[in-house]
Amino acid sequence: MTEHLGESLEQDLATWKMPGARQEAAPLRPDTPADEPLAEGDEYAAALAAVPAQAAEDAEPEVTGTRPVPDDVDLGAVLEAILMIAEEPLSEEFLSSVLERPRSQVREQLGRLSAEYTGDGRGFDLRRQAGGWRFYTRADYAPYVERFVTDGASARLTKAALETLAVVAYRQPVTRGRISAIRGVNCDGVMRTLVARGLVEECGTDPDSTATLYRTTTLFLEKIGLDTVAQLPELAPFLPDDVTDIEEDEQR
Repeated sequence: MTEHLGESLEQDLATWKMPGARQEAAPLRPDTPADEPLAEGDEYAAALAAVPAQAAEDAEPEVTGTRPVPDDVDLGAVLEAILMIAEEPLSEEFLSSVLERPRSQVREQLGRLSAEYTGDGRGFDLRRQAGGWRFYTRADYAPYVERFVTDGASARLTKAALETLAVVAYRQPVTRGRISAIRGVNCDGVMRTLVARGLVEECGTDPDSTATLYRTTTLFLEKIGLDTVAQLPELAPFLPDDVTDIEEDEQR
């Protein structure tokens, strides 16, 4: 009996450790059963600890605001650089917001540049058309540029296309059925050509017939040198004397 107690005491002393030397167990998972032994490492707890670090890595970098063009930088040169790569007319409001300069300064500088190019007789011109500013070939040299671009090939619209385009311009938004009624011939093929060339575009549907409505595009305004369709010339002087109302022709 004494020997058995001595052996048990020796085993307890061999496995006993100081409280400070014991390894703390990982925190229990919420779904850990009460009778489950503690593990030295818990993957669940490690994953939870890694979430804040991963979120910090995935966070988007802070976006800093743009700064206005400094006073010591030539505003005209900046505008030239932007307009040189513009694919469509840029409005004064847009340029003002991009450069963070007053709209009056932008407008004044654009006017100076345009006058400077005209005074120097440059081959290009800076004009305000279709609601914005853009570089264009000067009209005096347009035939030479056309020769270079087309290389002898004609890129002009047919008479039927011009007539259809005129109807769209003055009656927009308008359906293909109404255009055909005004011209007296089917205009489906011509309309496809005008849409393909970027002169006409869809703009919704007619509430009564659900037919597609068409209107002219910004490119159309650029081609004819206007700022808005409101600047189109009056149609009445070009109509025959016996035509008093186009609406009457549509209803026949």
